[in-house]
Amino acid sequence: MFMLDMIQTVAFAGIVVFAGYGIRKIIPVLARYNLPAPVLGGLVIALINLAARGLGRTPFTFDTSLQAPLMTAFFTSIGFGSSLMLFRTGGPKILSFLIIAILFTIIQNAIGIAVAVPLGQHPLFGVFNSSVTLVGGPATGLAFAPLFEKAGVPGASSLAVASAMTGILCGGLIGAPIGTWLIERYRLRHGTDSPIPGPVPASTEIVEEQIPETDAASPSGEDPSAYVLLKNLVAILAAMWIGYWISRGFTALGMTLPAYIGAMFAGAIIRNLADFTGIISLSQRSIDDIGTVSLTIFIAMAMMTLKLWELAGVALPMLAVVVAQVVIVGAACFWPLFRLFGKDYDGAVTCAGFCGFMLGTTANAMASMESLVERYGPAKRAFLVVPIVGAFFIDFANAIIITVFLNLFK
Repeated sequence: MFMLDMIQTVAFAGIVVFAGYGIRKIIPVLARYNLPAPVLGGLVIALINLAARGLGRTPFTFDTSLQAPLMTAFFTSIGFGSSLMLFRTGGPKILSFLIIAILFTIIQNAIGIAVAVPLGQHPLFGVFNSSVTLVGGPATGLAFAPLFEKAGVPGASSLAVASAMTGILCGGLIGAPIGTWLIERYRLRHGTDSPIPGPVPASTEIVEEQIPETDAASPSGEDPSAYVLLKNLVAILAAMWIGYWISRGFTALGMTLPAYIGAMFAGAIIRNLADFTGIISLSQRSIDDIGTVSLTIFIAMAMMTLKLWELAGVALPMLAVVVAQVVIVGAACFWPLFRLFGKDYDGAVTCAGFCGFMLGTTANAMASMESLVERYGPAKRAFLVVPIVGAFFIDFANAIIITVFLNLFK
């Protein structure tokens, strides 16, 4: 048996991540549907533990003391990305798309409850397999899992990964085909929609480019790259510190919240103060990099410690809820969402992206949209609103929506 301490566990998680990249290289279809490398690598360790348990053994024990701080650091970076300056570029189009996504997230949870309760499951079981793991993905699912387990959803950590991976696969499978059908059915072509002022790159880099980089020069004798990284790391740590007290305040009011909510709020406050006052200069690219690394290690650590045997009794109800969500999201994209998104070429591409991040991840959304624009031509509006809402604002809103449902049914 391997007993790993705190540092050894983090190091092992890093190795597991690169093992996941290796698995995606060996099996290209996994990369095609954007299955995350830390999920794949961590799943191998979880499966080894599952097989060993059948033999009465425990091959690995981990010290996961750093798992929660890494999770909080990632969601803090999401808070820093919630800049009101983003609305300056797309303004009403971004806002309208965000409102639709928020309303659909609430509907998604209501549908999850409606499917789960007749199957003898707790109402929160339906919520957990809806916006928590589908809109939120594996990171949000694993972050909220302890709270849902306390509220009556046993095995939530294992359920989070199973539900999220099913959603990622489904989102990747239906997004592009739905967009293709809409384009062909209505004979849509690019260039027929209202253009967005200014250049809009057709990639996820749009999100980073729309938040201004206002880094001041580094002090004399300091390495500029290291100084920028240090400054933004300290900003994240400061937000996590302030967020601890914000979370304490919510808890004092009797609200059940995940540990990261306060830090996410603190990050958003600091980001917008920086934008509007200029007192602090921040690099969103550096913050995103720190958040991505934190998320990668966090997911690998969470996956390594999954108790997959807890899925045995809830696999079918979980699939029932997820299948219902896939049907509803797909049907809604045919009508009425296609019309709400403009009933034009960009609207069809946006529907493909909507399937991606409502069932899986923003990476799914971008992959589906990119497959369409490669064939049919650029879709500026879609590539403006989907990554901005999918990468930042919907995660922020979803955390609040989940918290409301959690407190209603706990």
